[in-house]
Amino acid sequence: MRGWVVLLWAALATVVLIVVGIFGTLLASGRIELVPTPTPTVEPVPEVTPVVDVNYDVMILNATPEQGLATQMKDVVVGAGWADDKVTAGEAGSQDFPTTTVFYVDPADEAAAAGLAGIIGGAEIEQSEAYPATTEGVPQLTVVIGLDRTAAGQTPAPTP
Repeated sequence: MRGWVVLLWAALATVVLIVVGIFGTLLASGRIELVPTPTPTVEPVPEVTPVVDVNYDVMILNATPEQGLATQMKDVVVGAGWADDKVTAGEAGSQDFPTTTVFYVDPADEAAAAGLAGIIGGAEIEQSEAYPATTEGVPQLTVVIGLDRTAAGQTPAPTP
């Protein structure tokens, strides 16, 4: 009987050593983890619903070497419902701005900026303090026309 006990203990030790060896190999090769690494969760970017709000002042700046784009863009904006005196058009300080962008100051103005971007035929929108309102108490959106709207560019401005 004593021989069977020794044989049983030897078989049990062999099984334990084999299981520990397999587990150790899987752990060392990275196929299993004792403590799972947390996967980062990506928070969805909130979708902004564009809103056309004609109560905003709109400043249009032509930042390209092509003349007349600001006036053409003003006609598009006025044709969309803005009063002529609420929209100003002029030349920017540079002529090499790459992409047409609608700038807004207050985060609450993002939906209105997206609405204006849609009216002018698609443009990027960006929050920036670079173009503050020219009339105190009246929110303003600023459109900077980029090289993408020039005759050599890809996207012509829509006609009213």
